[in-house]
Amino acid sequence: MKNKGILYGIGVGPGDPELMTLKAVRILKECDIVAAPESDGNDKTATNIAAEFIKNKTILYCNMPMTRDKQKMQESHELAADKICALLDKGKTVAFLTLGDPSIYSTYWYVHRLVLERGYNAQIIAGVPSFCAAAASLNMALVEGSEMLHIVPASHNSTDEGLSLSGTKVLMKAGKSILDVREKLRKQGKLKNAALIERATMPEERVITDLDTLDNPTGYFSIIISKEN
Repeated sequence: MKNKGILYGIGVGPGDPELMTLKAVRILKECDIVAAPESDGNDKTATNIAAEFIKNKTILYCNMPMTRDKQKMQESHELAADKICALLDKGKTVAFLTLGDPSIYSTYWYVHRLVLERGYNAQIIAGVPSFCAAAASLNMALVEGSEMLHIVPASHNSTDEGLSLSGTKVLMKAGKSILDVREKLRKQGKLKNAALIERATMPEERVITDLDTLDNPTGYFSIIISKEN
């Protein structure tokens, strides 16, 4: 491994800056450069969460388009890795901000893997997952005793398979497909015990315990928790 700079993937948590870990804050204060995702030129949620701890830092914004086009995603990941590796070659310490935890459906992970494959030092700093924060907002436990917990990407074709599993289901990225997911929950008799949390721990947090009150899709930062009786 090249003895040069280090890349840290920093999980900034679900939204409330007070949920950032002490380790994340320390590394952000000590790093040379902060890297952050930018979607369609304007989504800087992770940067806003960490704003208090990255004052006067140079910020490298990496365009991460919201798309399922694999070629476009790969190109954006490669470009981000190119920019970061150029900084690591100069001995810089780079802290890349990512929402929640870097190991859970994180765009950052693809960049992390590319940097590792190129022989650089890259480390993950765990963050509070959004679904744990959502459960806290609902004042509930995700699982008890021997119950199982399943994390299901609700915007993909695996939703039906995930809902059929026994235990608590966390349906992530449910925003645009929420109305379809609601009907799938109803069909399987799981709607009554499902709740939606949008933008958990953020100032705009919204908790909906009756999904039948929804008339329109919700935002990207939406999670449904479906608990067994």
